[in-house]
Amino acid sequence: MSEATVGSLARLLRESGAAEVTEDVASARVDCRLPAADLPALADQLGRFGLESQLVIAVDTRRAARGFTLQYAFAPPTHRPLVTARVSMGAGETRFTSLATRSFAVSRFEREIQDLFGLTPVGHPDGRRLALHQFWPADYHPLRRDTAARTDFADHGQPFPFRRVDGEGLLEITVGPVHAGIIEPGHFRFSVEGETIVNLETRLGFVHKGIEKLFETLPFGRTPELAERISGDTSVGHRLAFCQALETLAGCAVPRRAAWLRLVLLELERLYNHVGDVGMILNDTGYVFAHAHCFRLREELFRLNARLTGHRLLRGTIVPGGVTETVAAVGLAPMADDVDRLVHEFLEIAALALDNTMVLERLQGTGRLTARTAREMQVVGMVGRASGLDADVRRDAPFAAYAETELKVPVYEDGDVLARTLLRLDEVRQAAALIRTAAVASGDGPHAVPLGELRAGADTLAMVEGWRGPIWHWVTADGPAGLARVKVVDPSFRNWPALEYAVLNNIVPDFPLCNKSFNLSYSGSDL
Repeated sequence: MSEATVGSLARLLRESGAAEVTEDVASARVDCRLPAADLPALADQLGRFGLESQLVIAVDTRRAARGFTLQYAFAPPTHRPLVTARVSMGAGETRFTSLATRSFAVSRFEREIQDLFGLTPVGHPDGRRLALHQFWPADYHPLRRDTAARTDFADHGQPFPFRRVDGEGLLEITVGPVHAGIIEPGHFRFSVEGETIVNLETRLGFVHKGIEKLFETLPFGRTPELAERISGDTSVGHRLAFCQALETLAGCAVPRRAAWLRLVLLELERLYNHVGDVGMILNDTGYVFAHAHCFRLREELFRLNARLTGHRLLRGTIVPGGVTETVAAVGLAPMADDVDRLVHEFLEIAALALDNTMVLERLQGTGRLTARTAREMQVVGMVGRASGLDADVRRDAPFAAYAETELKVPVYEDGDVLARTLLRLDEVRQAAALIRTAAVASGDGPHAVPLGELRAGADTLAMVEGWRGPIWHWVTADGPAGLARVKVVDPSFRNWPALEYAVLNNIVPDFPLCNKSFNLSYSGSDL
């Protein structure tokens, strides 16, 4: 892969006929406007620099422009440098050239755009619905600005065209969308030979909530509350990404102390999720003793969160411009002592469990996602790092106070349930160390500053490494205190298809282990 610099990428764009090329060395970002016909060639050229199509969003700009606008983000797995290309569609045009054969991630975004905007990606190999279900009217595209809400939906039993795997001795097992546990709806369709899984297809979208549309209509002051409810177990991650986007649009510099406190909040969120996940993984091996202790410690972390911030899930702690006064009043040193104690006890429980050969044999080699498959499917975050992909936004595109830390990113090569478990243990240790560092380094100073007014018509892309992986919020301002478009990308949206590959050639009873080791969000995908 060739080394790409901001300057070399800007030159490439100009030579390729792009217009309005701007470059920002500090953020390692290059922006441009591009004719639609030139997009595939540019994608190929950027690919030679190691930049892949990571994201494409549609914007209904028919009021201010001739037609719809597509915005593409190209970046390597480390997210920097970043090239964004704005492509305007002609008046009345509803077809655009697909990049699906060049980027698996973009293939998913294109299907989503087809559902929500009614724009057709020409040349896409899979034209099935993704975000909306079969009983939604074919002409109903909820993210168009001129679409009126409808209530005349009726499910007449239209089947979804699942892939069929035929052969002697093959059976289908369907699970969901309603599950026995208190989880959100998702459908899993297994094709099995005996107990061996030969194909799995997942189907989500059962609770499409209209989150992105709601950002456009909700009173501006309440939008951070909406952001932290996108996926309940990632309240800090999504709210932080959204607030960072607003701060960029307003030219607001967050105080240093607030940046450190944001780091602490994000690592507390990482802690309780990883501790709970390890407990659930061990529970699915039948080792209920370790599961009980992990969930006891998870509960103690929840109570610690509540004592420090007033909310078990750390909601309401981050505000545009900084953090709340409640968070600023937290004694970081005593909190770090509590975290160290709980993490030490958790690691003792984990060591005891992994010393059990019956547990270890269930984890080793189960649910393996190879590095090659992970790269080709552009898997992100924790799951990617467990399969050898060395990428972490905290290190590669630092935010909050991470640039002042010496973050060492754990990476495993095996890509199995054990690797994803060991990675969690490493990140728990690291989270405790980062919180201890913050207790020493955060210092005094203001905890927040006024946000100011947003630059009307400006857009930005904010990234945060949540506990699952990178969270992207693309926000376009519509006046000093209004939003024209918010595109949210939870890492689960990127990683759900990879689970279908990780379970191949595993037995059906090991699916819960594989699934929990990924632990993807339904809500984060069903926007």
